[in-house]
Amino acid sequence: MSLPRLTLFEAGASQALDALAHRGGSFRHIRFPAMFALIEHPTVGPILFDTGYSHRFEEETRVLPAKLYALITRVTVTDDELAVARLARRGLQPSDVRTVVISHFHADHIGAIAMFPRANYRFMREAWDGVRHLRGLRAVAAAFLPGLLPTDFEERARPIDADPEVDLPSELAPFRRGIDLVGDGTVVAVSLPGHAHGQIGLVVRHEGGLTFLVADACFTSRAFTEGVLPSRMTRILHPDQRAYEATIQRLGDVHRASPDVVIVPSHCTESLARHGSR
Repeated sequence: MSLPRLTLFEAGASQALDALAHRGGSFRHIRFPAMFALIEHPTVGPILFDTGYSHRFEEETRVLPAKLYALITRVTVTDDELAVARLARRGLQPSDVRTVVISHFHADHIGAIAMFPRANYRFMREAWDGVRHLRGLRAVAAAFLPGLLPTDFEERARPIDADPEVDLPSELAPFRRGIDLVGDGTVVAVSLPGHAHGQIGLVVRHEGGLTFLVADACFTSRAFTEGVLPSRMTRILHPDQRAYEATIQRLGDVHRASPDVVIVPSHCTESLARHGSR
């Protein structure tokens, strides 16, 4: 069986205090890249996992209350960093992408989904139900900007809840089950509760091995390699803090038992430096 090719990219970045991302950290600002993944599947074609930022984020945060989001996160994204620009350098046009998997609906993960006019959107229904009715300050508090969605989002939405469940490779224990998105076990969605309603990661079996894309299950790899959790102040960001910490613990279990599994948080500069493409 031919395996997919996996490539990680950065599409913009935000700034945050090290002390927020790492409990006991300094008060200097550190860079949080907004990563997305390109999975070039031999039969399904190109699949994206999230999209990072786009200039649409700037447009949607020009006025209050959404402007508060931009003031807090300090986002930067250049033309060359846009997902469509990254893909163009791989010979792919926006219309070539027929599937965008959405880990969750925070703005740094859906910032460019409107740039792919023929794509279907795959996500957990719980994730969409958690934000679909939010507007104004309630949306900003949930890191959701409704204007980032294309006008025909509902028509192209394909929730994954009804897709078949499969057993995960033994290397992923204690994670046991996932949802097979392409029917051959190479791209499997896994529930990662805590940070956002209905958040999922992707387990990708590809040419280079086994990679677990864990979205915002943790902010950096230090969480599961060293047990360094973010500041207690970040609890307000997580709808279920207990589930958030339990998910990080499970990622740590995978890391210790199966160090060959590459675990990639979406905002980890170390992971991007090791495994990403420029």
